[in-house]
Amino acid sequence: MIQTFADAAAMVAALKPEEPVYCYRPHELTRRARAFVDSFPGEVLYAVKCNPEPLVVRALWEGGIRHFDTASLPEIAEVRALYPEAGCYYMHPVKSRESIRAAYDQHGIRHYVVDHPDELEKLSDCTGRAGDVVVMVRLATARGAAVYDLGGKFGCTVEQGAALLSAAKDRGLRAGVCFHVGSQCLTPTSYLAALKLVRQCLDMAGVEPAVIDVGGGFPTEYVGSDAPPLGDFMEAIRQGLNGIRRPADCCIWCEPGRGMVASGASLVVRVEMRRDGFLYLNDGVYGSLCDLKFPGIHLPMRVVRPGGQPSAELAPFGLFGPTCDCYDQLPGPYMLPADVREGDWIEIGQAGAYTTATRTRFNGFFAGHAVIVQDEPFLPTAPMRPNEAARLAAAAE
Repeated sequence: MIQTFADAAAMVAALKPEEPVYCYRPHELTRRARAFVDSFPGEVLYAVKCNPEPLVVRALWEGGIRHFDTASLPEIAEVRALYPEAGCYYMHPVKSRESIRAAYDQHGIRHYVVDHPDELEKLSDCTGRAGDVVVMVRLATARGAAVYDLGGKFGCTVEQGAALLSAAKDRGLRAGVCFHVGSQCLTPTSYLAALKLVRQCLDMAGVEPAVIDVGGGFPTEYVGSDAPPLGDFMEAIRQGLNGIRRPADCCIWCEPGRGMVASGASLVVRVEMRRDGFLYLNDGVYGSLCDLKFPGIHLPMRVVRPGGQPSAELAPFGLFGPTCDCYDQLPGPYMLPADVREGDWIEIGQAGAYTTATRTRFNGFFAGHAVIVQDEPFLPTAPMRPNEAARLAAAAE
């Protein structure tokens, strides 16, 4: 049975943990799920890759999530093990023949993403050219308007997409269009621009879409990156959809991950040594903190010290993880109490996204302990730098 505490400080006081601890807030996960379900004009598919932990999936289900963006057979199996009736969709643009066959025959998956003619042909072959498959054509979008630029690996041009839609139609298949503006997108107009590409593609192909999927990319609050409110993104999406001719039964989807679950957990780590302006922690890049390697991902941090208060004066620190590898470092700077020392714990907020999904067992270190906490999420307060806001706005044009 997972333990429950009032907050991270109460957990530290009770357990004095030697290993990293995830502090989950199911109430926050459920609240965020409801916010998406209530505001999005269609079905909300949770992107399982962001955090596949059962506790997370259950909290999102409680908030009304019934559909899931799954990118592999294990993700499909994990969701269906919890909720056999859940809607799962194979949203990876490149799949093995074996996984397509298993998804279709064993799991009843009928929606598949493609962005290349060879993948469409593979999909047709592996499903026996079945007529109940829905082909989702993934378009490439403008690059540079998100912290994680997803362009280059997946996505096709408008012209290529139109050809794929026509080819799917010739096979007697229903078809739709999807895209992904990039992870941690801070500009709602990026969705509006992408939906213009969808309209061009559909008009060129002369196809009525079965689905329009606006993908993920919805941001969360990080230090130095003040994300616009969720309503601004929904308004941009509605505007973009209004310009697209579509049948009455066309499904509208989105695939939030980071924006839905980041605030639902924090991570508590321990300081093992201080060397001048560097802190050696018991978790790092090969564990839960891989995301911090990317510019624009800066999680809020605060010292937890049972029995005493840390200094109010802040100082800049770099961080080292616990492994023997020199890549395991985060230069920062991270502003922490000037008197932080060995034996202090640090609570790292906004740690619900991609922390558990990317952790490894390198050198034998692994953050596997989790508890539930009942306080409000630990969010940053620093605003976005003006020059960063201007750069992102220009990139979205």
